[in-house]
Amino acid sequence: MHSQQVTAEPPSNSTVGDVPGALRSPASGADRAPFTFDVIIAGCGPTGATLAAELRLHDVRVLVLEKETEPKSFVRIVGLHIRSLELMAMRGLLDRLLQHGRQRPAGGFFAAISKPAPKDLDSAHAYLLGIPQPVIERLLEEHATELGAQVRRGCTVTGFEQDDEGVTVELADGERVRSRYLVGCDGGRSTVRKLLGVGFPGEPSRTETLMGEMEVGVPQEEITAKVTEIRETRQPFWLRPFGGGIYSVVVPAAGVSDRAEPPTLEDFQQQLRAIAGTDFGVHSPRWLSRFGDATRLAERYRVGRVLLAGDSAHIHPPIGGQGLNLGVQDAFNLGWKLAAQIRGWAPEALLDTYQAERHPVAADVLDNTRAQMELLSTEPGPQAVRRLLTELMDFDEVNRHLIEKITAIGIRYDFGAGPDLLGRRLRDIDVKQGHLYGLLRRGRGLLLDRTERLTVGGWSDRVDHLADPTAALDVPCVLLRPDGHVAWIGDDQQDLDDHLSRWFGKPAD
Repeated sequence: MHSQQVTAEPPSNSTVGDVPGALRSPASGADRAPFTFDVIIAGCGPTGATLAAELRLHDVRVLVLEKETEPKSFVRIVGLHIRSLELMAMRGLLDRLLQHGRQRPAGGFFAAISKPAPKDLDSAHAYLLGIPQPVIERLLEEHATELGAQVRRGCTVTGFEQDDEGVTVELADGERVRSRYLVGCDGGRSTVRKLLGVGFPGEPSRTETLMGEMEVGVPQEEITAKVTEIRETRQPFWLRPFGGGIYSVVVPAAGVSDRAEPPTLEDFQQQLRAIAGTDFGVHSPRWLSRFGDATRLAERYRVGRVLLAGDSAHIHPPIGGQGLNLGVQDAFNLGWKLAAQIRGWAPEALLDTYQAERHPVAADVLDNTRAQMELLSTEPGPQAVRRLLTELMDFDEVNRHLIEKITAIGIRYDFGAGPDLLGRRLRDIDVKQGHLYGLLRRGRGLLLDRTERLTVGGWSDRVDHLADPTAALDVPCVLLRPDGHVAWIGDDQQDLDDHLSRWFGKPAD
């Protein structure tokens, strides 16, 4: 059934069958193995697991290949920003996450400048959720498998070939698996991106920082006094308590090294003594890592039937905590579009809107992390700019702009001329049935119709219709995409039909 629905679309800026580093294409269709899956995803981190779940909402057959044999064991705390929390709420996952996380104020993100969050942020989830990385990865993987995705661990992608019908993926043990599409969610050192021959321009690391969680051997008061003293002249540097005697420790490294080699406790002790004059008696680390300020963006997110998402497509310093969030949001943008292509109803250019929308978002994140890293410099010039920006952030408009940028609620995709709401996400407003996001759990489009005279007609298999939804809207009707972004505003049926066709293809017969 699936093979009849899929046509060989024109590749996006591609040379299918002649991909640098990939396997050669089979000579003819008769030599090709039958499709076992619709999509193979390389990597089962947050991006890969989220994408798998989004595809399964549309009955797409998904295989996730993860090179690690076991999930991560170290307990690193990561943060989910406002937009990611909204997306999790849309799919009914937020309550699960809240059980394992800790809510914190949505402020002080930009270059670690301590300013409170602006009042009345436009979200029902205006906070940061700190959650252990192994927990969020486990919950997202469980969600994907509950929906029917297959996850295979200990499987490393070593090559692939693509043709006009699909992709054949080769694993390290010689096995070949066939699918219609391949998505690389395999991290900053992505094998898929390298085999695809996609450029990854940017800047290598110039500085490096050690980060870990461990116990300390001195009183909190002594730590606070010393950290306050050091932070007056040096960024980044902190020891923050997590409870139970565990501290998050961040300290500049002695130099740039091979990130493949994790640091040792001795590395932390030496750098703490060099900078603070004491190592604070750190001991019993839970995990240790290092990060640099390398900043790179893939030139393309798609070549034919192979796509990139998450860190495979972009890397940047972790300042502001945007990396995991950016990847998860990539997955929500791509999932329904790739599913539409596989199910056979996607408009011609729909899949290409993934790069058109997400590439500029990633470029903006890279720029704001570059700016933040400059503000962490101890040089007089950057420190002067930091002091000036700290003053400017006392203005609500400046503080609000930066918070909306970091948390991704300020994103507006270019859908053409129209009201400011067009292309933006809609907050979780109250509707007669409860909350708006509760109506988006199936990953379908949604028409909010205050006129009670419009219809989704032949698109009812892809778009839900809610008449007389709420008085909270100040526009007649809104068409939402599955990712919650506003695709149309108006009250004219013909205009609505045109936009339904633009985003959801031809109506069913």
